[in-house]
Amino acid sequence: MSLRLIVAEDAVLLREGLVGLLERVGHEVVAAVGDAEGLVEAVRAERPDLVVTDVRMPPSLSDDGLRSAVTLREEFPGLPTLVLSQYVARSYALRLLDSGGGVAVGYLLKERVNAVADFTAAIERVAAGGTVVDPEVIQQLVRVRQDPLERLSAREREVLGLIAEGRSNAGLAAHLFISEAAVNKHIGNIFNKLDLPVDTEGHRRVLAVLAFLRA
Repeated sequence: MSLRLIVAEDAVLLREGLVGLLERVGHEVVAAVGDAEGLVEAVRAERPDLVVTDVRMPPSLSDDGLRSAVTLREEFPGLPTLVLSQYVARSYALRLLDSGGGVAVGYLLKERVNAVADFTAAIERVAAGGTVVDPEVIQQLVRVRQDPLERLSAREREVLGLIAEGRSNAGLAAHLFISEAAVNKHIGNIFNKLDLPVDTEGHRRVLAVLAFLRA
């Protein structure tokens, strides 16, 4: 089965390696891009059979690639998409795997792809409407669905509870008898551990409070 593919990967050597591999097994790479904006433009122009994308790409070098994949699957329902990444971006991974009824989608970790045959088989399975998810990805997402607060330390839970009460950073520092710098560090750790999307701090505080209330 020959497919028209788009590859999105900001590391040049890896991108070229993927292109070469895919072409050797009989697929056509209609575009190879290095940033999230290029991915969106290429998909709109080429309407590929499948997209292979990394998570962390320019412009912000956070989860731009994954967010673009989610957006594209909303714009083009059923667009087969395979994420190939070094880590699990939990917040958007859930949205990606839930999109389109969970069909024609995959999420593999680069370090755990040990054979070319397994990778090419995953591509063909996703293109045919199947779902391929690395077991480590499943394990991490299951933990998130059970209780996202389990990853917080006792102090971080205390800080989050005080945020839910509406206290400012200065108020938190006074209540806990610590510096505002320490408060900022705790809050940053909370945002990271809850996998809240990069946004304004106020928006992330609201999302953190909602996570606290749900738990």
